[in-house]
Amino acid sequence: MQVLSELVATGREREGVLFTSPHRSAPYSYRDFCTNVWKGGNLMRHYGVREGMAVAVVVGPKNPTAGDEPGYLRDCPDGLLAILAATLDGAVADLAPGPEVDATALVAPAAWLDRYELAPGTKAIAYGGPSDDPTVAGFERELWSENPLQPPGERAPDDPALRDADGSYTHGEVLAASERVVEEYDVDAETTLAFRASVTSAGAVVAGLLAPLRAGATVRFGDSAASDVAVAGQGDDVPEKRVVRPDAISV
Repeated sequence: MQVLSELVATGREREGVLFTSPHRSAPYSYRDFCTNVWKGGNLMRHYGVREGMAVAVVVGPKNPTAGDEPGYLRDCPDGLLAILAATLDGAVADLAPGPEVDATALVAPAAWLDRYELAPGTKAIAYGGPSDDPTVAGFERELWSENPLQPPGERAPDDPALRDADGSYTHGEVLAASERVVEEYDVDAETTLAFRASVTSAGAVVAGLLAPLRAGATVRFGDSAASDVAVAGQGDDVPEKRVVRPDAISV
């Protein structure tokens, strides 16, 4: 496995649950999520996303409250889906965009779009909401009707895939790091993993999304109950004994 499109294609063939949340009545299966990643890639291509471009992604809940912060998951994996969808098109997913966004697209909760100033040509794609701005694309609505096939194009292991405040990381680098997390923390298909860290770094994506996808594990977010493994920030007090700290991951 050398590129992220292979990880998504493999995940689509898995049985079982990828995500659960106490805020969602039904779990999110591997097949549904990975098929929607394909759809997301095709949707982004419709808005001009291609190889070598950037897609800024703000992870958050569908309908943020005053206590929510960008990067933290509570009720939906839409931001994670957008990250992988961008990489399937050959774009770089920017995990920590600043207030001024110069990218081909910005994907974010509708309620947070007014926090960002978009460069001319940057397309706003919102989940949750809906947005009152007719120029903003509705992520869930448009995703529903997209082609459920893998986006076209060949990727290479040394193509850039993720970017955070510390730098850029290739498909090969993030996949190799995910394999190390699986081996070091004994993650397998029976593992439940609590995603408690902020999704603003490559290490968080590697530990909380790519490693579980590789192993067939189930990711839980927005849940205070203990899981087998936690992905949590330095200094965060969590109930799990096995804890992956994203900033300690070498990508």
